[in-house]
Amino acid sequence: MSRPAVPVRRSERGASLIELMIALVVLALGVLAVARLFPAGSRSNLNDRMLTSANYYVQEKIEALNRVLFSDAQLTDGRHPPGIATEACGTSGKWERYYEVTTMAAPLDNLKKVTVTVRWQFMGNRQTQSTTYLRR
Repeated sequence: MSRPAVPVRRSERGASLIELMIALVVLALGVLAVARLFPAGSRSNLNDRMLTSANYYVQEKIEALNRVLFSDAQLTDGRHPPGIATEACGTSGKWERYYEVTTMAAPLDNLKKVTVTVRWQFMGNRQTQSTTYLRR
């Protein structure tokens, strides 16, 4: 006894192999595009952490200079340390710091302008600066 053939309706057929391959290619392209975002985000995160540390070292020096007397040797006019020397910051020494002191002209000669600069290298040379005025 043979079974009668069941007619296959066109609307009930499955996806063809070509349709599945196209869907997989589109999905793979989307996954690859998202995967490329992770290294860029990691670089940006590291750059932000290094900038935050540099700003901390700038603020640290400004606060230390706020505690010294107006006539102290640390507040003499010029670059400190002199020449092209720098002070290493942090345990790794990746940041370099120096500051410049300028006595303001009269009638503001009771003020000293202090500019602290911190430099580091990450994807090129970077630096941050902050300026404060110290009063007699």
